[in-house]
Amino acid sequence: MTIRPTTSARSVDEHREHVEQLLRPLALRDVAEVSMTEVLGRVLARDVRSPLDLPVFRNSGMDGYAVRAESVAVTPVTLPLAGVVAAGQTGQTPLPPGAAMKVMTGAPIPPGADCVVPVEDTRVDGSEVIVEKGRRTGDFVREAGTDARAGDLLVPAGTLVAPRHVAALAAVGLARLPVFRRVRAAVLTTGDELVSAGASLRPGQIYNSNGIALASALAVNGVEVVSVEHSRDDAGEFQNKLGRATEVADVVFTSGGVSKGDFEVVKDVLSTRGGDFGTVAVQPGGPQGVTVVDGVPVLSFPGNPVSTVVSFEVFARPVLRELSGLPPVPKCEVPLLDSARSPAGRRQYLRGRMEIDGVALASGPGSHLVATMAQADVLIDVPEEVTELAAGSLVTVWEL
Repeated sequence: MTIRPTTSARSVDEHREHVEQLLRPLALRDVAEVSMTEVLGRVLARDVRSPLDLPVFRNSGMDGYAVRAESVAVTPVTLPLAGVVAAGQTGQTPLPPGAAMKVMTGAPIPPGADCVVPVEDTRVDGSEVIVEKGRRTGDFVREAGTDARAGDLLVPAGTLVAPRHVAALAAVGLARLPVFRRVRAAVLTTGDELVSAGASLRPGQIYNSNGIALASALAVNGVEVVSVEHSRDDAGEFQNKLGRATEVADVVFTSGGVSKGDFEVVKDVLSTRGGDFGTVAVQPGGPQGVTVVDGVPVLSFPGNPVSTVVSFEVFARPVLRELSGLPPVPKCEVPLLDSARSPAGRRQYLRGRMEIDGVALASGPGSHLVATMAQADVLIDVPEEVTELAAGSLVTVWEL
């Protein structure tokens, strides 16, 4: 491993801290009521307590026969069948003394019965059932309220709702739940060369992958995407679309137009509105911009597809997950299976693929290699002072 001094450009950590300071106030979110079908992946704003006992009524835990334990104390014993109770049946026919009633799993236990004999421990003979194995009081009877009592805390405030929570919340009949409103984000891509998927490409044009890539990354990290638009390299068009984005979003992400070329519309427009544009000591994704427009943070990423994705991963994803109530993406150290070089003075994020014994390089370092990035499942974090890594070196990785 070769070590050299760092550059004077803004470091990755400095830029990420700057972004986090701008976005953390978005945690002061409103509370909204959402339906049960929309609650998965949301953060509960208040404690949720059970409005009723669960189970709601005394029911059978097995397909079998409801009896009095005293009737099957000595087996085998033959009991007359007094009826059948199906799941969902609302009638309450009492069990006659010395008889049995057939019950299905989840069906109400008839009054007078105190246990259930599973069907596999019985034989039917016409209108009678022969019980071959006795049961004690309470066997296979689910008593009301043994899972939860009315007023019990089901799920506390601040919980990120998972399928297991949904099951409990739905079981007590809740239809709407209080959750924190998600951070709302708008995506605005730029560039005369970009065209929408499905259109025919003319010479010099490429398909716009950044819009949908950013929208997808935002969505899986708990953010509500409220708009995805594209602007040509035209200052007026960009300003109009940015204005619409800031009206509906808490944060806006732009891609393209932030470097040192002749048609950098994002930097040209936002620099006049207090935008902070410069170079971060990182590869890919060196050119970065941060602006506050009408009170809304605007994060401006470079336009090469890999640069856009890596910029989001490094600078925005950690704080957005925090604001969304999602756990941090875990990092770990693993052996690098290939040798690698890194540019002097820049923190490099290589795309890697996890193997059983370590991580392999999935593509070259180029910021245009979007197709080969699909083969990667982790980012490899190479510190800015490191210029060479030998195979077997330990590297920090996290899941893409």
